[in-house]
Order: sequence, then structure tokens, then C-alpha cells
Amino acid sequence: MASDDVAQLAESLAKTCVDDGELSYKGQGLKLDTAESAEKLAREMEEFLDLQALRLEGNTIGVEAARVIAKALESRSQLQRCYWSDMFTGRLRSEIPPALSSLGSALMAAGACLTELDLSDNAFGPDGVKAIEPLLKSATCHTLRELRLNNCGMGIGGGKILAAALTECHKQSCAVGAPLRLKVFIAGRNRLENEGATALAKAFTLMGSLEEIHMPQNGINHPGVTALATAMQQNPHLRVINLNDNTFTEKGAIAMAKALKHLRSIQVLNFGDCLVRSEGAVAIAESLREGLPILKELNLSFGEVAEEAALAVARAVQDKPHLEKLDLNGNCLGEEGCETLRDTMDGMNMGDLLGSLSEDEGEPEDDDEGSESEAEEEDEDEEAEEEAEQASEGDVSSEEPQSRVSISASPPLSLDVSSFLSTPSPDGLLRLGPKRALLIEQQVDVTDAGQTAEAFLKISSVYREDPEIKKAVLDSVDALLKKAFSSASFQTYDFISTLLMMLGLLKSEERVKTVAIVPGHMVALEHAVQQDYFPQDHIAALDDFVSRSNKALDSCASPRSELKSTVERRISPEC
Repeated sequence: MASDDVAQLAESLAKTCVDDGELSYKGQGLKLDTAESAEKLAREMEEFLDLQALRLEGNTIGVEAARVIAKALESRSQLQRCYWSDMFTGRLRSEIPPALSSLGSALMAAGACLTELDLSDNAFGPDGVKAIEPLLKSATCHTLRELRLNNCGMGIGGGKILAAALTECHKQSCAVGAPLRLKVFIAGRNRLENEGATALAKAFTLMGSLEEIHMPQNGINHPGVTALATAMQQNPHLRVINLNDNTFTEKGAIAMAKALKHLRSIQVLNFGDCLVRSEGAVAIAESLREGLPILKELNLSFGEVAEEAALAVARAVQDKPHLEKLDLNGNCLGEEGCETLRDTMDGMNMGDLLGSLSEDEGEPEDDDEGSESEAEEEDEDEEAEEEAEQASEGDVSSEEPQSRVSISASPPLSLDVSSFLSTPSPDGLLRLGPKRALLIEQQVDVTDAGQTAEAFLKISSVYREDPEIKKAVLDSVDALLKKAFSSASFQTYDFISTLLMMLGLLKSEERVKTVAIVPGHMVALEHAVQQDYFPQDHIAALDDFVSRSNKALDSCASPRSELKSTVERRISPEC
């Protein structure tokens, strides 16, 4: 090991935090690739008395280093809390499952009894869930109280594997007289969709112990929401439900409202950006009047709720003495409706509890034809979902292929996005409307570098010099890449390499579907590298490949030249 590496590691370890049985390497940026690089950390773990919590967040751990750390864990039976989010930054997805498997096996060998496990922001996909499946089924997790798997790219397959593992854990723990009593479940931004959510709902029903459920941004629509609502009725101690940015529609919202009538401990409801619509909001208002006595926060923002329904919600919170915030922003009240809502809240001496209404969408337009079309779309969507559920009935095994994690359409709001990504065209992009950038950002799993690269190429392929199309393409590219590069778990080098392989500019050992290079690809790249979100250290790689002689680039001579000039300026700004 180089002396500089040793010095850097020693300096990082010197900053290690020790507090009440907790050993923390959080945010130290350790890059542990080899067994040797992890030896000092492992020795500190072995020498630490009464190790109850281990923080490894914000570092990057390779397969060999994980084995050394795992060896040290095998003697730590007192360990209860593992805070292991964001610890594989820059790793290939294939490296993560064996590392997780080593760590999980060590916890089981130690006979540890975990109460908290946090693996959020590790883009391990379904294969990663398979790697932790034995751990989740084992006696080590019979005592688990909090499970955090936010932003892991699990997909439908991973969700099913996770549900089966939790179900088995509950079964085995009941058999020994100590049932699994999970309290906190967090799995946002995982593209679980209806099938994954439905599988997890069955596990939630069995446990009946949940106090917090956080599943935002999972592409769940009303069948999945209905399944979750049914499960929630069996968890009477629920305090927090966060399903932000899924798609309820009236059916899901009404099902959820019925469930809420059975839940007396709810303090926080986050159904923002869930398209509950007016009928759903009225149903939720009815539940508010009948129950939810200690509610503190209610978010029904961006749900296409009209004035009368919003007023019904406002009046329903009048007798909630613990209420701290009501969010109805981004709905369809209109100026007069917003004023009436404010007056209503003021009249109840609750005006300071109403959130901003600055993004109100204005009064809804009367469009019977549009409503009928929308209803037909929902019916068709429901039929397709029922067929899919029948086809996959009983399939909760760990053999779910990773290929299931793909750009797909689940929420009705994103159906047009899926159509566009399947068959990109300028007209298709424009038809997504003014919120196209947001819809694309929601539809694409940016934790997956391959999906992000594919989406980028499809969007940029429809570039034209027409001002409207040009703006639509570049705005969409900005939204997609800004979200991707800002994610702590995004594999940035994987994205660049995959992009180059798909463009045929970099050879791949794996089978990668290449695309014909068009001017839009070069123009969008040239635009992106000028933005603050684009990492400086990736620009040199682009320069190397666009500078090479390649027939694939001959058809884009002018935009290629522009890209090359821009890249060179970014690399050497003084020039």
C-alpha cells in the first residue's frame, strides 16, 4: 500500500467518532478497495468495547475490504444498529451483492440481534436484495425495529424478494415465541410499482406492528395503494404514512380514506403529488371528521383538488388541536378559491397552519370529453394491471430477473412518458405538455446508470432547431441529469461509460445495444457539459472519445466540433 494511502487512511481514522457504544466512520470518504486498506478499520472494530452501533455511511467499500470488515464483525454479538447507507459510491453494481453477502453472513455468525438496519442510497437493485435475503430471514433480524432501504433501485423483483424475506422472518420469529415487530419501514424511490407494493402489503398485514411507512416515488397507482390501505388497517399503531408522488386517483384515495377511519394514532399524512382529486379529497375529509384525533400534518398538495373539496378538507381539520400544517398548494382553486380557503382557515383561527398556495394551478376547466377519455384510460390501465397480477400470481421467489428494473409505465400520469421513451419523436415530447421535464424525471430510475443513459439518448435524439422543440429537449435533459448527478448513490462513471458504449465510442465486454449517433446527441451533450450539475472530472473522458477518429461521428461533424470546443474550454478555462 502506498505511503500516501496509509497516511490518508490514518488521518481518516483519527477522525473516527466514538459515542455510547457507537463507532462512526460517517462521511469520511474512505476508499477501501483491498483487504489491506480495511485492516486498520477492522482492528479498531475488534478492539472497540461493547460495539452496539457501526456507521459506515459516506465511504466506499469493495468486495475484498468488505470481507475483512465482515471477519471483524463475526465476534461482535452486541451489535444492534448498522447504519450502512451510501457505502458503495463508484462501485460496479456487480461488486455490491458479494460485499453485502459477506457482511450479512458475519452478522448471522456473530449471533447479533439487530434493531436498526439502514442500507439506503446503495444502488444494488434486485440482486442486492437477494444478497441480504438470508440476513433478513435469519434470527439476527427477529428483533428488527427499523428497516431503511430508500433509493436502492429494488424494482418489482426486489420488492417481492423483500416481502418474502420479511414474511419468512415473521413466521420463524413467531415459531420461537418472539414475533418480528418492525416499527419503521422506509423504501422510497425504488420503482416498486403495484406488484412490489402489493407483495409488501401482505407482509405488513402479517406483522401488524408498523408505526411509520415511507414509500414515496414508487410508481404505485390505485391497485397498489388499495392493497397498502388494506394492510394499514391491520397496523393500528401507525403514526406516519408517506406515499408522496405515487398516483392514487379517486379509487386509491377512497380506499385510503376508508383505512384512515380505523387508525387513531396517525400524526403525519403525506399524500402530496398523489392525484387524489376532488372526490378523493372529500373522502379523506370525511375520515378527518370521524377520526385522526392527534393529526399534526396533512399534505394533499398537487392533487387536482378543486375549491369545494379543499374547503371540505379545511373544515374537517377544525377540531384537530394538534394540527401544525395543512398543505393544499398546487391544486385547482383559482384566485378566488385560494382567498376563500385562507378566509376559512383564518375564521377558525388556523390561518397560520395553512401552507403556501403560490403554485395553485387555477380553476379546473370543464372538459367532459377529457374526463371520459381519462376514465377510459384508467379502465384500460386497470385491465392491464389485473392481467399482469394474474400472470405473476404467486411469484414472490428470489428468482425475479434483474431485467425487470426498466423504464416502465405504472402511474397513469407517466403513461405518455413511457410511450415517448418507447418511440421517441419531437411531437411525442411536446405532447407531454409543460410538465414534461418533471414527468420524465419521475419516470426514469436515475439510480440506474444504464436507464439514465438510455433515456438521455432517446430524449436528445429528437432535438431540432425549432425553438419549442429545442427548449423541450434541453429542459428535459437538464431535469434528468441534474437529478441523477445530485443523487449520492448515482454511479457517475458507469453513466459516462454506458453512454459511450451505447454511442459505439467505447467497446464493451458485455452486450450493449448501440444507437446510431445523431446531431441531437452531440448538441445535448454540449449543452450538458456547460451546466453546473455536470461533474468536472468526467469532461476529460468525453474529450478523449470525441477527439478520436470515428466513422460513427462523421454524420455529426458540426455539432461534434462544437462539443469538442466546449469540452476543451471546460477543461482549460484559461484558454
